[in-house]
Parts: sequence; C-alpha cells; structure tokens
Amino acid sequence: MRLRALLDTDALGLRLLGGEDELDRTVRGVMTTDLRDPSRYLSGGELVLTGLAWRRDAADSEPFVRILAQAGVAALAAGEAELGDVPEDLVTACARHRLPLFAVHESVAFATITEHVVRQVSGERAGDLAAVVDRHRRMMTSGPAGGGPDVVLDLLGTDLDLRAWVLSPTGRLIAGSKAAGPALPAELCAKLAAEHLAAARTGRRGPHRVPAGATTYSLFPVRSSARAPQAARDVRETVLSDWVLAVEADAGDWAEERLDLLQGVTQLIAVERDRRDAARTVRRRLAQEVLELVQTGAAPAEIAARLRVAAPVLLPGLGAAPHWQVVVARVEWDGGESETGPVAQSLLEEILVDPGATGPEPSDRIAVAHSGDEAIALVPLPAVSAEHDGSETGVVADALLAAVREPLSAGLDGDGRITLGVSAAVHSAEGLRGALEEARHARRVAGARTGRVCAAGHQELASHVLLLPFVPDDVRRAFTARLLDPLRDYDRRHRAELIPTLEAFLECDGSWTRCASRLHLHVNTLRYRVGRIEQLTGRDLSRLEDKLDFFLALRMS
Repeated sequence: MRLRALLDTDALGLRLLGGEDELDRTVRGVMTTDLRDPSRYLSGGELVLTGLAWRRDAADSEPFVRILAQAGVAALAAGEAELGDVPEDLVTACARHRLPLFAVHESVAFATITEHVVRQVSGERAGDLAAVVDRHRRMMTSGPAGGGPDVVLDLLGTDLDLRAWVLSPTGRLIAGSKAAGPALPAELCAKLAAEHLAAARTGRRGPHRVPAGATTYSLFPVRSSARAPQAARDVRETVLSDWVLAVEADAGDWAEERLDLLQGVTQLIAVERDRRDAARTVRRRLAQEVLELVQTGAAPAEIAARLRVAAPVLLPGLGAAPHWQVVVARVEWDGGESETGPVAQSLLEEILVDPGATGPEPSDRIAVAHSGDEAIALVPLPAVSAEHDGSETGVVADALLAAVREPLSAGLDGDGRITLGVSAAVHSAEGLRGALEEARHARRVAGARTGRVCAAGHQELASHVLLLPFVPDDVRRAFTARLLDPLRDYDRRHRAELIPTLEAFLECDGSWTRCASRLHLHVNTLRYRVGRIEQLTGRDLSRLEDKLDFFLALRMS
C-alpha cells in the first residue's frame, strides 16, 4: 500500500507534517518503537510509529531520523499523546532527510494503525492470508472469545500449510495450530527458545533457522508493540520476556513476499500479547499493595483484608483464603546500572507458570510486583492442597530451576544472572512478612552460587551448608589450605589416597568397619591412613570439632 492511502483513511487520525512529495512511497510493514536506535529491527519500507519517549531534548531528533532514513523506512508517525504537538526539531530533521512525517491524534491507538497496515499490506501481497487478518480484526472487536493466537496459527495451517507454535522465552507452549498436530516435546521447545534468545542477544534479525534432527524450524521474534518501546534501551530489557513464533519450515528458501506475511503474523500475535499483558495490571496492583503493606509493617488485619481481596481475583471460585508462597527474583547484568525490577517482573510472571501448562490462562493466577532491582511474586495455593507441605504442593526451587535453566542461560549470553528464592507456604497474613524475608534470604543463597541461573528454596535455610557461600574467598582458601594442603602434597608424592580416605571416613560417621568395607581395605590399613592424616595435620579425628573442620574444608575446596 502507499502512504497516500493511509492519509486518506480518516479513521487512522493521521495528519501530514512534511513530505508531501513522497506520498507515493510503498509501505511494506509497520513497527512501533521508542528505542533511540531501532536499526536492528528495521528491514526497510516500514511505517514507524513512535510515542517520542526516546526524545530527551531537541538534539535527539536528528540522529533518530537519520537512522530511520538510512534503514529505508517509508515514513514516521509520531503520537501526540505524550508531548502534545510534535516537536519542531523532529519536523525539521524529517524534512532534511526527506522522510514523510505524520502526527497521530491522541485518540488513536497505535494498535489500530498497526492492524490496518498489516491487513492492507497482507491483502495486497497475498490473498491467502486475508482470512487471517480479517479473523483477527473480528477477534479484536469481539474480545477474547475470538480465539487468540490459536486462530491465527490455525489459518496459517489451512491457508499456507504451515505448522506453527508460539513459545514463551522459557520454552512454554503458549499456542499451536490444530494442523500442527501433537504438541512439541518439552525438550524441543526449550531448545528452540534457547536458540531464539541466543540469536536475539547477538542482534541478528529474524527469522532464525534451527535444525533439529531432520527438521528445520524458523523462529520469528514476537516483539511487544506496547511494553518494549517505552522503557527498552537495549535488547537485554526485553529479550527475556518476548515470545517467539516457531514455524516448521526453512525460511531461508522463502520469497520476500512470504517472509513479509509471517512478519505480519507476528505483529498480529504481538497485539494479542499486549492485550494479555494489559490484563495483568490488576494482579500487579494487588501484589504491589500487599507488598507495600508488608514492608511498611502494617497490621496483620489490614494485610489479611487485602489478601481477601486478592484471593478471588487469583483463584476464582476458591471460596476460602488460600495459603501463600513468596518468590523473589533478581536479574543482574554485568556493568548494568539501569533498574532491572520491571525486567524481573515480566520474567517471573512467565517462570512461575507450570512448564507443562499450555496457553496464557495459568498466568492469571500469579501476582508479581517489583521493588528496585527485584521482583516479588505472591503465589496463592489452595488451602487444602497446602495443608501437608507447601514446598511440595506449591513452587519448588529445584523444579523451577530445571524448567528454565537452559533457555534463560542462552538469553543471558554470558553477561547476566538470574537468581530466585522461594519461601515456604504460609497460611495467614502474620506469616507473610517472614515468608518475604525467607524468600529474599534464599535468593541471596542462590546468588552466592556459581552459574547464570540459580535458585534456592526455604529448605536450604535450615542447613549448616547455608553458611558456606558467605565465607570470603580469602578465608576459604586459607582455611582449606591449612587443613588439606599437607594431605594433597603427601598424596602427590606417595600416590597415596589420604583425601579420598578422609572423605569416606567422614561420610561413614567415623565407623571403622563401614569405612573399611566401603574402601575395600583392611581395618588396620584404614587405621594407618587415618593416623597419617592426624600426624600431617595435627588434628584428632576422634574429636567432633576436628571432624567438623575437615568436613567444612572438603565442602569449601
């Protein structure tokens, strides 16, 4: 379609501010952004929509417009909702680079323009996706009953014979076409999500092609048109929460027209994603209110009243106040100075959904707030199922970690960390403050471990091992060297096995017979080795204190 056709469509609320001689340019797509440098996401021919959040002062307009012009975009449309009239410096910059500029009336949503452009462009280039766009239009006007992403994917299957799925950044299956057949195996979903995150971190444009056995999958990023532009300064702020469209086909062989169609489909899915994100507003507000009450030391009765309001929203039809768990998450980037709380919030909302659950609905039972650099989730558990042990029926740190470690490690790309802490279940408002502190302490334990993605649960807070991660490195080295270096040197010179013998002796609780049997030694040989250990270290393995010192030294080494 041409720019002139957009200007002639009154419902879009576009007003031309410059570039009248360029109105015959062809529009190949649409992109919403407030990134200061969106070049990595541009392929040319787009109508770029912006809310102007990237503009801090007049000097910012020239470089922004220059980037768009160099990328070959068709035109720029600036919203008037944020700043009122479009700044004169932007008008001047667009005129200098011969880039047509439109003003978008504050009453017109960018989603309306996006849908119109996608529908027109897709209809002009290929009639086989007209049904997709039309069905999506009806879905947008009729509400969730329209079918969501599944409708778009079903029509991809029937009109283009393409098997496709929408995946979360953790590899959870969000939607799939009926033509796609059985759900993708969880291992394959995790692999595709990891490949998508790794590719996105390098800045490569999609689609990303991933071989899996004899099949090739093409991955198309589904970038939010509402969340990301407002706050993202680099890809790290959105990559951990963006969806991905996985298509069972090698897009490397596709014509440009078909690639454009699939890009349009991702924009349709993104509109639905934005609406789902907007639905989280109430749950986020509930979590924020409860968190503020807990952290300011409000009376338990006041917190309990707020929890009674939250329970029906998070667990409709429950009929009774549930038990609660608290999960704390933090995202940290190497050398990063920006607030990462919102990033952790979006990520935690996804992580806490059961990896085996499909569709977006399970996320409706999670309320996540953020405070500074951490996100805090309030997870309701039906009281009946939590009576035995909330750690078993609710969120379990190890299971949580196993489900998300592979894909998220790829998304962190060697320069970031995610740490998670999980509390025990509590059954009243009185216990919520303790649960929050417990989850935060567990997250600090996870943070003391090695690895890009780490989690710890409340069970670990009752063990002496909890103390080890907080011992300074120089103290660790000095302590272990003093006790174990003499044994290591002896083993190296004499090819002895004093260290393995010490480990086995402690694991057998100092039992001579059990240890000898385990090492396949005569008891006298074992006694000789233990005597040599005591001689070299000056310690007595019959004393509890010396046994404990050796145990800690081995654990810290």
